Amino acid sequence: MPSRAESEVGAALAAVEAEDASLAEKIEMLMEMAMGLQTRPKTPGHLQQAILLYEKALELCPAELYLLRGRLHARLATALQAVPADDLTPLKDAQRNLEAARDILKHDGAPEELAEIEMNLGLVLQSLAGANAAPITAAIAAYQRALRTFDAKAFPKEYAILQNNLATAFLSIPFSDERAKMREALAVQAFQEGLKVVNLIDHPSEYAMLQNNLGNALQYVSSSHSIENCLRAMDAYDEALKVRTRATTPAEYANTIANYANCLRNLPDDVARPEHGNRKNLDKALQHYREAAEIFAAFSEAQKAGIVGEMIAEIEAELSQVRYSDEHVSAVASVQ
Repeated sequence: MPSRAESEVGAALAAVEAEDASLAEKIEMLMEMAMGLQTRPKTPGHLQQAILLYEKALELCPAELYLLRGRLHARLATALQAVPADDLTPLKDAQRNLEAARDILKHDGAPEELAEIEMNLGLVLQSLAGANAAPITAAIAAYQRALRTFDAKAFPKEYAILQNNLATAFLSIPFSDERAKMREALAVQAFQEGLKVVNLIDHPSEYAMLQNNLGNALQYVSSSHSIENCLRAMDAYDEALKVRTRATTPAEYANTIANYANCLRNLPDDVARPEHGNRKNLDKALQHYREAAEIFAAFSEAQKAGIVGEMIAEIEAELSQVRYSDEHVSAVASVQ
């Protein structure tokens, strides 16, 4: 017995077949239906329906309609990228489809099409690299190929996203020697390059993403200037929070305030006198962590909520120890 998704796809195919149109037009109708389901999925089943429609369209598409075949492979890959899965099968299928699209379109496709394919291929390869199923250098190479077309002047938004992706790829390379400092520097440079071409007004989402991720890179970079880097990171988070608010983008807002709290936790109250401790900043960090934990729990982000919960417990223990020490000093002083 066919699934509901298969039944609905069958109905869509029957409706297209009844149309008085050429084969190419019918294939394009199926692609448009799939794109509509993919871009506005109301249920997980809609994404699966989109994949089935792309696959049916590919079955119908003859070799001579090669540009259309290439675009179908590319669109199918983006749908596969979005599939939530417990294994790597959808990502590997997405990689195969993107590579097929690239092979087909590399001669007659538009440069922007090829650059978008490389951009998506980089994302897929980076996800696979995180599971030790692909080298991270392959993702970096794909991003760099995309940058040949998506330059800063003509495509600022795409350029900024690619710089962000390159930076996160650099940071994921597991070096523990001097090369670690080099790739950290490359990551910070890439975030800064992206921020040169986007701004708060015209590209708010990209601007906030880059500022948040720049803050993370600055916070964890290997440096003898940890306090200076922490202050720079907090400036970056402040910029991100001009866009990311609890009312408009709660999940992103929670990520950024949790990152901000990480900084506060490691920052002295008076940077000129670090020996005086950071009790005030610990209190501020605790407030941010609690708010982030509340949002993560509301959005069923169990893993993030758990990590933040551990941070809260550690800070509460630190503050209890500080209060105990203060009380002990006060008691000794009063006896004297």
